[in-house]
Amino acid sequence: MALNFSRAALTAALLASVAVPASADQVFNRIASFPVASNLPGDKDKLSTTSAEIITASEDGMTLIYSDSPLGGIGFVDISDAKAPKAGGALMMDGEPTSVASVAGKVLVAVNTSESKAKPSGRLAVVDIASKKIDSTCDLGGQPDSVAISPDKTFAVIAIENERDEELNDGKLPQMPAGDLAIVSLKDGSADCATLKHVAMTGLAAIAGDDPEPEFVSINSLGEIAVTLQENNHIVIVDGKTATVKTHFSAGTVDLEGIDTKSDGALKFTGKKEGVLREPDALKWLDDNRFVVANEGDYEGGSRSFTIFDKTGKVLFESGPSLELAIAQIGHFPDKRARSKGVELEGLEAATFGDQKYFFVLSERSSIVGVYKDTGAEPELVQLLPSGISPEGAVAIPSRNLFATANEVDLGEDGLPRSHVMLHERAEGEAAYPMLRSDLVDGKPIGWGAMSGLVGDAEKDGTLYAVNDSFYAMQPTIFTIDATQKPAVITTALPVLRGGQPAQKLDIEGIALDGKGGFWLASEGDPAKLVGHGIYNVDAKGEIKSEIGFPMELLAGQTRFGLEGITSVGTGDDLTLWMTIQREWADDKKGFVKLVSYNPKSKEWGGVSYPLDKGEAGWVGLSEITAHGDHVYIVERDNQVGDNAKIKKLYRVAIADLKPAKLGGELPVVKKEEVYDFIQDLKSATNGYVVDKLEGFAFDAEGKAYFVTDNDGVDDSSGETIFKAVDLKGIN
Repeated sequence: MALNFSRAALTAALLASVAVPASADQVFNRIASFPVASNLPGDKDKLSTTSAEIITASEDGMTLIYSDSPLGGIGFVDISDAKAPKAGGALMMDGEPTSVASVAGKVLVAVNTSESKAKPSGRLAVVDIASKKIDSTCDLGGQPDSVAISPDKTFAVIAIENERDEELNDGKLPQMPAGDLAIVSLKDGSADCATLKHVAMTGLAAIAGDDPEPEFVSINSLGEIAVTLQENNHIVIVDGKTATVKTHFSAGTVDLEGIDTKSDGALKFTGKKEGVLREPDALKWLDDNRFVVANEGDYEGGSRSFTIFDKTGKVLFESGPSLELAIAQIGHFPDKRARSKGVELEGLEAATFGDQKYFFVLSERSSIVGVYKDTGAEPELVQLLPSGISPEGAVAIPSRNLFATANEVDLGEDGLPRSHVMLHERAEGEAAYPMLRSDLVDGKPIGWGAMSGLVGDAEKDGTLYAVNDSFYAMQPTIFTIDATQKPAVITTALPVLRGGQPAQKLDIEGIALDGKGGFWLASEGDPAKLVGHGIYNVDAKGEIKSEIGFPMELLAGQTRFGLEGITSVGTGDDLTLWMTIQREWADDKKGFVKLVSYNPKSKEWGGVSYPLDKGEAGWVGLSEITAHGDHVYIVERDNQVGDNAKIKKLYRVAIADLKPAKLGGELPVVKKEEVYDFIQDLKSATNGYVVDKLEGFAFDAEGKAYFVTDNDGVDDSSGETIFKAVDLKGIN
């Protein structure tokens, strides 16, 4: 039977998700980020794809070990100093490691050695953590997935998935051979291969019962094994001591309301889906009677939820879309996955820190971890943690108040973030993330992301306005931000309209006040997409009142890297708009870009030439311009991330020196003055890697400065938005 999730419960959960802990509370905050590429062997290219997937910790809590499928090995991270993790090297496994579990100074590694999906094979390797050498191996007789160790350390269990070929017959089941469960006895952490037993999973599920695909296993203190059959939408409880099935039941279905179901460049939480198969992936026992499952879906389901069952199959709690919508409030909803599985909850961890039980729900597509207090009844969502790109596995180390995630996506070949292991610590304090969230309107979150421009209100201290870029092409929006709250709050969303409908063919990258209650917007064009470069004046209701395209003298050298900011200087007939062109155009000298001017009264265009810093890699360009006092302030950045990021700076140019010349001819070069380096802010804000797109900068009415980063709509991005005030009081 499908389970409905009430609107009242949704609203309560969402409100709880954004509560800020009091300063005396224990909270989790990220303290370090470890790039997995640091563990690449010397004979590998530095851009070789790596992936931290399933992760475990040594019993002393000083070493993390993760599986790295693309590398074909396991990696070690020395966390004796948790705030400064060190590369511990990699051990090649002559196969594809799929899971790891630590016990008694050893790590058990499930290794897929299959010739093909039709001829699966695998082994269990026992690795000594101190020497980083393989002690022994056991033939598993099939392709392994998850591995778990009993709390009393007497046996291990391995899910033998024998996964389906998604290219064969459209991935339809059955696809033999069937998967099963393997149980092996342990002594001092080593596996006794002679004791290996297989437990059949066939004939249990109503869906493809002759082809079970065990996915994830977990063991309680009674030695009972809970195993998810993901594609079969089934859960089985096995007695680990006798290797017999005790009970089994369907994972069931869920009815969802108030969700985004269209991957259309807009965030609208008004859709619904009925009878969605849960198809659980990860599973963790909460005690000897209850366990939680993450309903990722992989075949025909995926309910965007997690569920707490007792071991008879009774549903004790169903999250519905509550976590997904809380994630949307902090700008991490992945619109490109809206049509299918939304935030895609996949991984889990459960642990007790002090006297408080927690469980952690990993969202693969939003790159967020939901932290829940296990109350024994309805769980309480207390935090949302940032976690690199696509967290796959997690491990808690309560003895050291640590929680680590393994994030599988590596985009190094594209100059984007690498796979990372992230470390969080539980301590007294305030949650560092999120730094920006949205309010609820009629019980639904204001959807947002890809913040690309910023301006302060002329009268209200702490009030700013931001715009999103073309990632949300069907939903161009002006957001009002209340920066007096912590985290800052998006209180309203004003659609940009043309004829009463959301305006199309816009890529808004900058925003300025027009002095009449409306705004000037700068739109970056792209000739290949028939999007024109231009500026737009919108009224207080968001309606476009005028559209001003570039003159031919400017368009003669155009590329797609156009307007990235807009600001106004002067008032009345003397008001002049100044805009930044992000990159060099065809008519620019190398290393120089244009600052373009436009007078709305006289309709005159002009420009000056701005000298760029020279980057060590990639390109350098401009992201923002804002007038304040006697200067315009300009954000200049490279397109690098992590340790490669060198230029994320604020410069200023005296307004008196902005003397525009006629476009199409030689432009005067302005003198710039460095004001601020944002690199340290981007490093320390959440102790993650330095993100690429510092896109917005503004002063509020009292002269306080703020910046915001563009999270690319969580597409090939961790989704993190850094919104922060910076101290420029010493600047004259």
